[in-house]
This record gives sequence, C-alpha cells and structure tokens, in this order.
Amino acid sequence: MTPAVRNLFTAPLPDGEGEVFQQLLEGACFRMESITSRGTPSDEGFWYDQAESEWVMLLRGEACLSFEDDGAMNLRAGDYLLIPPHRKHRVEHASNDAVWLALHFRGNDLKSDNP
Repeated sequence: MTPAVRNLFTAPLPDGEGEVFQQLLEGACFRMESITSRGTPSDEGFWYDQAESEWVMLLRGEACLSFEDDGAMNLRAGDYLLIPPHRKHRVEHASNDAVWLALHFRGNDLKSDNP
C-alpha cells in the first residue's frame, strides 16, 4: 500500500480562533504534533509545565517564547529548540501564519547541539 501524503500548510483547520493542535504521529515514548497558532498567544498567566521533553521548530511565521524567570526568545521560520521537562514556558505572541512542529518525548539520554 502506498503511504498517504499530507501537507501541514494546506490541511483544513477547524473554524474559530486560537491554536489548533493536530497529532501527526504517536509511539510508546513520543508524540509528534503540528500547532497552528493563528496569532494566538498563551492565556495571560498560563505557563506550559510538561513532564516530557519538547523539541519544537517554527516552520512558518514568527513567534516569541518566554521562559519563567529567564526572559523571552524571538523565533522565525526554521528556528528550533529543545525544552527540557518542567521548563515553564509560554507563547508571548505568534504571527497569524505561525505553524510549529513539536516532538514530545520521554528519556534523558539526549544529545543536542542546543543545550
């Protein structure tokens, strides 16, 4: 059977506002998703505090991530980073066309050029 080809940039999104999370792939120790921000920041005072590591890449658009007690980081298309477990972070702003690829995974034996 030939694998199905899909496209993150042309897939229809549900109507409405806010971020759209679409699970792309899941395994025993990981979950991959696309996130379409549609210009939506995290709710005021909300911080992501995840038990898993998260490798995230901004595929399209621009965004700004903040880390609790550590300031903000501006991102543009192609930028990626590794967020360790329980590293509190939030989206301060994102462009209307911002699309992310996020890989959530367990495990501490990571090697990355991005400490």
